[in-house]
Amino acid sequence: MTSETVIIGGGVIGLAIAIELKLRGTNVTVLCRDFQAAATHAAAGMLAPDAENIPNGAMRSLCWRSRALYPDWTRKLEELTGLNTGYRPCGILAPVFEEAGGAGEVNSSSSPSSPAYWLNKETIHQYQPGLGAEVVGGWWYPEDAQVDNKALAHVLRTTAESVGVELKDGITVEGFLQQQGQVVGVQTNAGIIRAAHYVLASGAWSNELLPLPVRPRKGQMLSVRIPEVSLELPLNRVLFGQDIYIVPRRDRLVIGATSEDVGFIPNNTPEGIQKLLQAAIRLYPQLKHYPIQEFWWGFRPATPDELPILGTSHCQNLTLATGHYRNGILLAPITAALIADLILEQKSDPLLANFHYSRFQSKPSTSTPMLTHSANFSNGHRTPDAMNRVSTNSPLIIAGKTFQSRLMTGTGKYRSIEEMQQSVAASDCQIVTVAVRRVQTKAPGHEGLAEALDWNKIWMLPNTAGCQTAEEAIRVARLGREMAKLLGQEDNNFVKLEVIPDLKYLLPDPIGTLQAAEQLVKEGFAVLPYINADPMLAKRLEEVGCATVMPLASPIGSGQGLKTTANIQIIIENAGVPVVVDAGIGSPSEAAQAMELGADALLINSAIALSPNPATMARAMNLATVAGRLAYLAGRMPIKDYASPSSPLTGTITS
Repeated sequence: MTSETVIIGGGVIGLAIAIELKLRGTNVTVLCRDFQAAATHAAAGMLAPDAENIPNGAMRSLCWRSRALYPDWTRKLEELTGLNTGYRPCGILAPVFEEAGGAGEVNSSSSPSSPAYWLNKETIHQYQPGLGAEVVGGWWYPEDAQVDNKALAHVLRTTAESVGVELKDGITVEGFLQQQGQVVGVQTNAGIIRAAHYVLASGAWSNELLPLPVRPRKGQMLSVRIPEVSLELPLNRVLFGQDIYIVPRRDRLVIGATSEDVGFIPNNTPEGIQKLLQAAIRLYPQLKHYPIQEFWWGFRPATPDELPILGTSHCQNLTLATGHYRNGILLAPITAALIADLILEQKSDPLLANFHYSRFQSKPSTSTPMLTHSANFSNGHRTPDAMNRVSTNSPLIIAGKTFQSRLMTGTGKYRSIEEMQQSVAASDCQIVTVAVRRVQTKAPGHEGLAEALDWNKIWMLPNTAGCQTAEEAIRVARLGREMAKLLGQEDNNFVKLEVIPDLKYLLPDPIGTLQAAEQLVKEGFAVLPYINADPMLAKRLEEVGCATVMPLASPIGSGQGLKTTANIQIIIENAGVPVVVDAGIGSPSEAAQAMELGADALLINSAIALSPNPATMARAMNLATVAGRLAYLAGRMPIKDYASPSSPLTGTITS
């Protein structure tokens, strides 16, 4: 059989994606090994990015966006089926015990986007009677919510059936059939199943099919029945305590959950259940009198950084949506929307770049390299596998968009438009940066720039050159996005962020850059920030959701070459996003050297534009970029303090 899209995995993530694709007009088949084994059933249904204190950055943004989708998403599902998902915008209460230090030492999730409120001891006990005597206060997170996970699973399955998704149960996928960078089918216990596109959403079982760093993390849970007659007021708010949570449902309290790295060892254990009951009774003592209703367990898909794996893969027609760990229920609506956009519209949200699988290939010592096409699998840095399969076509992936060339060029400083056109062509680059302000003001050399290049073949990277403050840069970035749209690049949300108040040395302002980046990421930009070679700033920019970091080799236009090698090496070693060396490179040998460090790409303008023969220099820079990348993937010979003959000394002819 064939289908437009086959989804491997029938849990909440797989079903949510299937429904979204089907409602957008695509034929979808879901292959499910065991519906009851999905992590969906081993959850409590909390929608709690604030209570869980998810750190600032891309993950928090993803969680907030998904939580905001929940009211409309569940309403749509309920209208399609007539069933209730149990969604409740109830807020979550996070009580604190005395040893936690009270209000002064507790980290709040408070922010302009998602408020939190501290309740002192008297207030919290009035607000929620029945809390343990050791509770000295707590945080109230009014925007967190809950959904009945088992009801949601049933509603999703019913919705999928009602809209025409083909559900195939009892299907075990044994492997992907791959040819020339494409999946051409999946081998299953029921034969080969083929589709135009495939989505891997099989949760904790994902690394049985691809060597992704996804491991099962067992969670044990239980529920107690709320007595029909009780002297105490019932618990009506989710309690998120220390290593325990209690979620009230209509007739029961759900208590969870352990987190055990024990592989696929099933079943509840006395130790696990005892640990949960002790913590729950300490938090809410009266439940020790409630009858136990049910025990269960499940396997959550955990990654080393506990963030999901979302987006493109090593095969053009295979998309990844796995590794959601504790947040599968919460992230279902946003995952469905982003993956559907990616598959049907080739539209990659900037946030996706932070969850690309290639982040696990940045450090060879901890990476799990893919076994197919590993050298051109990602932006990832050298793995042992890559040395044997070096490819000049290894793609550069920025914000989910793929580029074959790792050289970016500029449009400024050329003596004529014609020289610029010839140089761009000779460089084989696919990304060209354009100063928005210079185009707007028709600065010399920028007249007619819009018509000078074929924007169907070249991706415009608007830059905020000339901006001295964060506010200016944000305003110019918005203009740049509109400029890209006018040139036909409707989905272009890229911006090269420059905030440079220093007019003598043209060094970027780290504080202004970070402020502007945070705002632009919130507005949906794929931000490529130009920075000093500062490893801490680079990591901070990555955390707020930037698509790359772009450290300078030396000051803009100086041609001094690599003056910041040590810091750039640290940035590369720690980066989970592409590292683009920008500014100061003056010769092809310096370009090759930057790529040999492990940089993912280069941005070169002055060295080309100011050469007596720009087009020839552009070609040289292209070759140097490729050579440096290949040298990095291949690996340098060891340096020795002594000579070592090239020819062996044994077996030589003697007189």
